[in-house]
Amino acid sequence: MTDCYTFETRLLHNKHKVDPVTGGVSVPIQHASTFHQHSVDHFGKYDYSRSLNPTREALEEIIAELEGGTRGFAFSSGMAAISTAFLLFSKGDHIVVTEDVYGGSYRMVTQVLNRFGIEHTFVDMTDLDAVKKAIKPNTRLLYVETPSNPLLKVTDIQGISKLAKLHGAYTFVDNTFMTPYLQRPLELGADLVLHSATKFLSGHSDTVAGLAVVKNEDLGHKLYSLQNSFGAILGVQDAWLVMRGIKTLSVRMNQSQDSAVKIAHFLKNEPSIKNVYYPGLSEHPQYHVQRGQAEGPGAVLSLELENAEKLKRFIENLNLPVFAVSLGAVESIISYPAKMSHAAMPEDERKKRGISDGLLRLSVGLENVDDLIKDFEQALLSANKHSAYKEGIR
Repeated sequence: MTDCYTFETRLLHNKHKVDPVTGGVSVPIQHASTFHQHSVDHFGKYDYSRSLNPTREALEEIIAELEGGTRGFAFSSGMAAISTAFLLFSKGDHIVVTEDVYGGSYRMVTQVLNRFGIEHTFVDMTDLDAVKKAIKPNTRLLYVETPSNPLLKVTDIQGISKLAKLHGAYTFVDNTFMTPYLQRPLELGADLVLHSATKFLSGHSDTVAGLAVVKNEDLGHKLYSLQNSFGAILGVQDAWLVMRGIKTLSVRMNQSQDSAVKIAHFLKNEPSIKNVYYPGLSEHPQYHVQRGQAEGPGAVLSLELENAEKLKRFIENLNLPVFAVSLGAVESIISYPAKMSHAAMPEDERKKRGISDGLLRLSVGLENVDDLIKDFEQALLSANKHSAYKEGIR
């Protein structure tokens, strides 16, 4: 049994650490799409890889153990995992969703689920009273993203879960930013946890994957039926890459998080930065909620410059972070939510949520933190000089 070991040790030591057939210390990649059956009357455990594949199964069992759930599921992307979970609901059902949710989730809710008669309400989930008011007799789900993307708002998972149970609804939590290393929503009362495993779990910008873990077997049977029917499964090569990434999750998260704390403190003291959104700062509105339900603030923060023009100059002068979609990799990644992660959200809805044209999201990687800070310093200086020059011309 591995339950007696710490989380860091369990990342490496589980039932899949050694191949029982060869003794190999890496899970074998089973490319077979179909499996020979030895009898008409008794089929083996595996018959067709959409339904079950031993390589994918290993990843599903590992993530279920790490999240403290009963069953895990691996999908072809984070959105495949989220979309399949949403398919648990039917016409006439109502869901309540975190207000500043990831743009892909927003698109799924507003452009797909509504076509199937599934109603929705977006709400600021940091306000439990507002959530309570949003619940209707037909509410079947409270969908949480915490910390939220990109404003890093923190939702009280335990409070939301209790509220959901009072109304006979499920609680789903997108745990991508935290990973089970820092936050385990199922232990706080959630029914299902979701990940874009593309991010911190795999951690190397080399695979696209999604994971889900359920708390009880009944929900697991329902989600498996959808996974098998819908078929958006994770390929075996990608499953292996995610398992490889998970082995180094703790050391990567520790360094990235330590660096994120230092960068956040540097940025908040920069006069040209309007706002820094990071639950590791004591002035963050939900700082104490985060400390109570997670083992750290994570490695993602957002910073707001005065306007889109200054943002453009800042990005042009940065040398180290990759300017790209995504997060959670060994290299630092800086993104522009207005045109990247939240491009699917209409401008008025985006700005209503505080996602301005001057907002950037930073995922801190494994570079030396002093090098990163120096890079931010020179890029901000260049952006400010350009702005002052333009002001002078006017």
